[in-house]
Amino acid sequence: MTELSQIRNFSIIAHIDHGKSTLADRLIERCGALEAREMTEQILDSMDIEKERGITIKAQTVRLNYRGKDGKPYVLNLMDTPGHVDFAYEVSRSLAACEGSLLVVDASQGVEAQTLANVYQAIDANHEIVPVLNKIDLPAAEPERVKAQIEDVIGIDASEAVPISAKTGLGIDDVLEAIVTRLPAPKGDESQTLKAMLVDSWYDPYLGVMILLRIVDGRISKGMKIRMMSTGASYQVERVGVFNPKKVNVDSLGPGEVGFITAAIKQVADCNVGDTVTDERNPTPEALPGFKPSIPVVWCGLYPADSSDFEHLRDSLGKLRLNDASFHYEAETSTALGFGFRCGFLGLLHLEIVQERLEREFDLDLITTAPSVVYKIKMRDGAVRELHNPTEMPDPTHIEHMEEPWIKATIMVPDEYLGNVLALCTEKRGVQEDLTYVGNRAMVVYKLPLNEVVFDFYDRLKSCSRGYASFDYAMHGYEQSDLVKLTILVNNDPVDALAMIVHRTLAESRGRALCVRLKDLIPRQMFQIAVQAAIGGKIIARETVKAMRKDVLAKCYGGDITRKRKLLEKQKKGKKKMRQIGNVEIPQSAFIAALKMSDE
Repeated sequence: MTELSQIRNFSIIAHIDHGKSTLADRLIERCGALEAREMTEQILDSMDIEKERGITIKAQTVRLNYRGKDGKPYVLNLMDTPGHVDFAYEVSRSLAACEGSLLVVDASQGVEAQTLANVYQAIDANHEIVPVLNKIDLPAAEPERVKAQIEDVIGIDASEAVPISAKTGLGIDDVLEAIVTRLPAPKGDESQTLKAMLVDSWYDPYLGVMILLRIVDGRISKGMKIRMMSTGASYQVERVGVFNPKKVNVDSLGPGEVGFITAAIKQVADCNVGDTVTDERNPTPEALPGFKPSIPVVWCGLYPADSSDFEHLRDSLGKLRLNDASFHYEAETSTALGFGFRCGFLGLLHLEIVQERLEREFDLDLITTAPSVVYKIKMRDGAVRELHNPTEMPDPTHIEHMEEPWIKATIMVPDEYLGNVLALCTEKRGVQEDLTYVGNRAMVVYKLPLNEVVFDFYDRLKSCSRGYASFDYAMHGYEQSDLVKLTILVNNDPVDALAMIVHRTLAESRGRALCVRLKDLIPRQMFQIAVQAAIGGKIIARETVKAMRKDVLAKCYGGDITRKRKLLEKQKKGKKKMRQIGNVEIPQSAFIAALKMSDE
């Protein structure tokens, strides 16, 4: 039995690549949770994709035992969180289960955009924050300048920031002491009825649905009957355990502790992240506040390459949704691609990761349509409709106006690349709101339309600043805009998978680029094919895929011109008829290549 005063729940927050997972490795090593032969780099990044890309995607938890300098044994529950803006929802869930945070800042790079975003989330969650300066052993490290920057930009006291090197293990003991002495212990009452928060859930092929819980009041033990408050479903607990980082079964979990349970849960839908778990016989009167549901920012269609895989895709999405609460999906159909799902994501990296996880973990072959954002349409009869898919756009004569989502972007960039960044934001229809300096780095705040950011903004920002710019955004709201639906016609048939909504000023250049791209991708037929881009009934761009010709004059060597003319006329009639009744099959590789089109 661990006393509440000897438990510390904390998360590690930082910008991408500032050393969160490496610091977690050192803490695990120092507390002796794993033997030296079991240690690997980034031990908590367990997915293959995380290891390959060197990023954290899922927040992971681990329980460490530490004996402080005061001689008391402490239990530390550590949550390692992702740094990318697309996984901010994972961060908010981890913060809700903790009382304190270690804010890791790179001693050579200083405060970046995502450092700010994550620290504000921690402050909103009423966390005690301990600043940690990592990479102190680098020749370029400037700890005093970075301390001043933390105080100027974030506004928290950095005079007692802990200097460390997570790679070499320098200063790790100081971090552990700071956790024990400067972070608060959790509050809770064991004599009350059980109240626990569902922080995360995932699907294990052997154990079924596993749930990660943070106990607030009461105690949960094996054999107990529990109830999920949002769905009313009840289960019997089969297994209670903690991660250290391997699964270790325990008899029970008390207030302030973080651990997992399994309870023969078959229905994936019964586990809502942020739900309150309570005792079936003696339920708690009120639920915990839970989390705000995540709002998807980018939508796109996912279709199985082989239509017989549709049911397998449905099951796979259900299992993945369990593990990733910020991912949304609903069924849809397309004339070009058959049955599939309309999926909502928090950003393009999120989309890429989900697609890759479906292909790896569930062995699916997928086609993804062009990503789009959610538009609001004000109809002439006063109704307001949400538009997720460009093909569902109503008749323009019934529309009064359309609104598109805008974001507030914070970009931090060294002074010499500022001009490039400002030019990029202006090209993307951005509106500058603020420009301040911290040392030799500029912090620019821009309002940008989200559909411009979705395409290739992040890649172009990195290339025009040589990788030095950091970028973070928050939703700002909807604003009225002059938007049109761009339709692609192949042989006079609209291709719904390539339809997109664009600003009127960009429609012609986008349409032309797509037509040029498709001209090279569509295989030639026996008749010529017109590839056109249209807004409503007006064609704005056209390319022609030339016909393959059979040489009908091959058998005429010499001879009368009328004979040749007769054969050519006959061929012409045949081609005309073919063009009227011929179907053009667009190969799936052409779809995928066309959808990868950027604004070059």
